[in-house]
Amino acid sequence: MSKKIYDPVSVLKGVGVETATTLAEMGICSVEDLLNHLPFRYDDLRLRDLAEVAHDEKITIEGKVHSEPSMMYFGRKKSRLTIHLLVDPYLIKVTFFNRPYLKGKLNPQDIVTVSGKWDKHRQTITGHDLKMGPHSEITEFEPIYPTKGNVGVKALRRFITQAFHEYGEYIEETLPERLRVKYKLPNRKTALHTMHFPQTPDELKQARRRFVYEEFLYFQLKMQAFRKIEREQSPGMEQHYNLEKLKHFITSLPFTLTNAQKKVVNEICADLKAPYKMNRLLQGDVGSGKTAVAAIALFASVTAGYQGALMVPTEILAEQHATSLHELLTPAGMKIALLTSSVKGKKRRAILEELENGEIDIMIGTHALIQEEVNFNRLGLVITDEQHRFGVGQRRILREKGESPDVLFMTATPIPRTLAITVFGEMDVSVIDEMPLGRKEIETYWAKHNMLDRILNFVEAELLKGCQAYVICPLIEESEKLDVQNAIDVFDMLSNHFQDKFIIGLMHGRLSSAEKEEVMKAYSDNQIQLLVSTTVVEVGVNVPNATVMVIYDAERFGLSQLHQLRGRVGRGQEQSYCILLADPKSEVGKERMKIMTETNDGFVLSERDLELRGPGDFFGKKQSGLPEFKVADMVHDYRALETARNDAAHLLEQKEFWEATDFLALRTYLENSGVLAGEKLD
Repeated sequence: MSKKIYDPVSVLKGVGVETATTLAEMGICSVEDLLNHLPFRYDDLRLRDLAEVAHDEKITIEGKVHSEPSMMYFGRKKSRLTIHLLVDPYLIKVTFFNRPYLKGKLNPQDIVTVSGKWDKHRQTITGHDLKMGPHSEITEFEPIYPTKGNVGVKALRRFITQAFHEYGEYIEETLPERLRVKYKLPNRKTALHTMHFPQTPDELKQARRRFVYEEFLYFQLKMQAFRKIEREQSPGMEQHYNLEKLKHFITSLPFTLTNAQKKVVNEICADLKAPYKMNRLLQGDVGSGKTAVAAIALFASVTAGYQGALMVPTEILAEQHATSLHELLTPAGMKIALLTSSVKGKKRRAILEELENGEIDIMIGTHALIQEEVNFNRLGLVITDEQHRFGVGQRRILREKGESPDVLFMTATPIPRTLAITVFGEMDVSVIDEMPLGRKEIETYWAKHNMLDRILNFVEAELLKGCQAYVICPLIEESEKLDVQNAIDVFDMLSNHFQDKFIIGLMHGRLSSAEKEEVMKAYSDNQIQLLVSTTVVEVGVNVPNATVMVIYDAERFGLSQLHQLRGRVGRGQEQSYCILLADPKSEVGKERMKIMTETNDGFVLSERDLELRGPGDFFGKKQSGLPEFKVADMVHDYRALETARNDAAHLLEQKEFWEATDFLALRTYLENSGVLAGEKLD
């Protein structure tokens, strides 16, 4: 490839030292960088009939200046220019703020093209752009670029036009021809030119389609190569479990597996038998039966002669899992032990000795499992629950307790498929998307704050029946910035309201781990009937006696978080309720409340949450692993994402991918991204 396209951007006319510095801050150092600096949106400047334009829409019109424009000054450096335009058959008033220089350019009878916001009621336009001359002389789609400092959109357009003129012939193709032909994608030079200088909507759509696919394919190639290396360079163990024993164990369970559970069990068992290391994410809504699947996987591994480990984030959750797995696995002859920081002295030493001797089949615990003195005899399967609560380092230490154990991650946070295959692209993803029969749906209601008395009466009625309730608040204590109820205030208010009728507990993030455990244990044992808490109860608490969940200022939470909180109730035989206390001001806030009352399906909610909030907000800003795409959108372009993922996986398996010149650009990308580390995958 010619070095010419790598020339510094300063070779272009008009790019001096200061401009080059600003462009470098924008990531534009070479001519190639400039050509790849794509618009983030386009202003549609096509003419439209005013009769068809909705109120507050952006429009572009062509008209004749009807009379002398008038100027009014108010305040310091503030002005309003009013122009009357004849737009057959209408006489329209157009207002420009703080553009006094326009007055000197305009004369009656001039033809101008104006873009702005249409006020249908007043028949006026608030202008943001005016061009002299008829509409036919302007571009119908105006690209808008990310800019910085002294480099504005107009300057960028000028530099890009010049770059195309002088360097366009050096733009090389980056997609294999067979894929371009297969998906009818334009070549890179044509597509780039269209992105910068679009002529028609269809042309722009095709160019965008090409870049969406290209971005996803390159990203997925990296992810799939990571996955392939992980499999081939860290061989696992072939766990030849006893199929007859496993079948007998499954039929002896006190419940029948759902079809979704059966499918997931088959996927996990195939991984156990395979010679490579399992690296699987198991997603399942609250109550979908992930623990049963974990029990079956652990049982299979033990029949193959190995030990299993289940690591969970909190002691309470560890105790709950130990109880459930003990009930399921002990009758089948498995020896189970629990290890948390509370297990001390002789008892701890005895457990560690039995574990090292291979007498314990399955070890359940918190991060206590990764301490140095914990040694397994023959660890075959590691399961981590709510894996995002553990650091990568913690998960790695547990894996290293064995030779090369199979790993299963479980989460009750429904992650939309589009995000799961992107963020967890190096893992296989299994989903339990079906609820066990007979499980009662949680009834969800949206109430305004002025209905609080009625809600408290309802809570009291449930508590008098012997049930328990949660009240969740967004903040711990008052904040000047946010007018939201806080946990401490609500605790005081409820303590006063219920006087001495019930015992009320308070839990929040400022408590130490031991204090949180203490409060949750008291709540689990029904020593506390009403628990006021921040979102620290979100994950993994199982109190079957809790039937009411009240969420204060519910509009402040995302849909997935609301759903996680709702999942803390509805775990017993009684009908359960979730009450969203909210007065949302925004349309998105109202939409969230509405969606919550319409569905209990976590996957439906997570997809809607992604649409409403976008991928960055879904995981929180600090979440790493979400790629930055210039053109592609993981939510709206999810079909292209899946296609690119399948294509990437297929390509890496093909011999010609590693040899044919058609794939040179893709191979070079993989080498430069550091995935291959100089090695070819066989």
